[in-house]
Amino acid sequence: MTQQFTITRLGHQGDGIADGPVYAPRTLPGEVVSGTLVGQLLTDIRVEVPSDQRVKAPCRHYKACGGCQLQHAADDFVADWKVAVVRNALAAQGLDAPMRPIHTSPERSRRRATIAVRRTKKGTLAGFYGRASDTIIEIPDCHLLDPALIEAIPVAEALAVLGGSRKGVLAVTLTLSEGGLDVAVKGGKPLDGPLELALAQATEKHGLARLSWDGEVIAMRQPPVQRFGVAGVVPPPGAFLQATKDGEQALLQAVLQATQGAKRIVDLFAGSGTFSLPLAETAEVHAVEGEAAMTDALDQGWRRAQGLKRVTTEARDLFRRPLMPDELKNFDAVVIDPPRAGAEAQVVELAQAQRPVIAYVSCNPVTFARDAKTLINAGYTLEWVQVVDQFRWSSHTELAARFVLGSAS
Repeated sequence: MTQQFTITRLGHQGDGIADGPVYAPRTLPGEVVSGTLVGQLLTDIRVEVPSDQRVKAPCRHYKACGGCQLQHAADDFVADWKVAVVRNALAAQGLDAPMRPIHTSPERSRRRATIAVRRTKKGTLAGFYGRASDTIIEIPDCHLLDPALIEAIPVAEALAVLGGSRKGVLAVTLTLSEGGLDVAVKGGKPLDGPLELALAQATEKHGLARLSWDGEVIAMRQPPVQRFGVAGVVPPPGAFLQATKDGEQALLQAVLQATQGAKRIVDLFAGSGTFSLPLAETAEVHAVEGEAAMTDALDQGWRRAQGLKRVTTEARDLFRRPLMPDELKNFDAVVIDPPRAGAEAQVVELAQAQRPVIAYVSCNPVTFARDAKTLINAGYTLEWVQVVDQFRWSSHTELAARFVLGSAS
């Protein structure tokens, strides 16, 4: 039975929400929509009265593909909504802060993507999954990805022919680097001699910088260098990397501004040196990261670079063993960039350590707001928040923020 609803707001996943609650994907506040209600989800949606913020999706794959959630909304609307998501997360903790203008990465700027590839009777099928589905949607005209990644999809298909199973799906992560295409495959057949040889030959044939198979490097023709400031780093296969160079630079500029003037900085959840190495142009840095392979890559990048101040590294699980106040006392600024879970245990110790400045980078406004409340209760002021949208047309929101001890400077 068809029912009619009025959308009142967007949820955190970008879905329209009507009273009930009823969730209606790809709708906008103020719209009157009809469809079939399945539980709390509205399906077979028809927009009866559209919002003036509704636009034609720029990408022809949008209707079927699950890679984007918000192409039907005007850019200004999406920008305002993402800033509001952060404001609302802070408000839920009883907090507020000055918000800088949002920075949005341009179209076709994603330098990394994980492509799903399935072998079929006729060959292969490669692309992104459909919304809430295990159906693979081909994306030859994707508006998210750098065109060089689109051109690399046939490489993912070729690898599936060599080492994919008809029963499973390969997850092929393609990353652009200075040395060429860096490819990391998960979910393939177990390695044996013939497969390893075939994959090494494919690396040569397709001119790949590096190919890894379920974490094991098969071949490396050129180091897949990522540039962090003046330093070139070769991250481990599949290691975390900001989705766009543009977004990375926006976050870096915020971190540099937040820590300006600091002479000794500790960088927590440092990864392969996204912030540590540029910070080392003016300050000594101690970089702490849970994965030893990433701290090794960071250290090698620092040693090869010219003109940087001292950088030390430490492989340490900051969830189980956060740095304690006595370990933090000699730093005059802290940079922290935790995963989506936030850094609850580490932030408790930061609150006690009372360092003058904290630059917090977050990919989850809810856990950021929780951690912000801990710091503010300990005497910090949240001086500003910079929202960065490098996951264009998605519900994903990132930010950088500056905390200062005492009143704002």
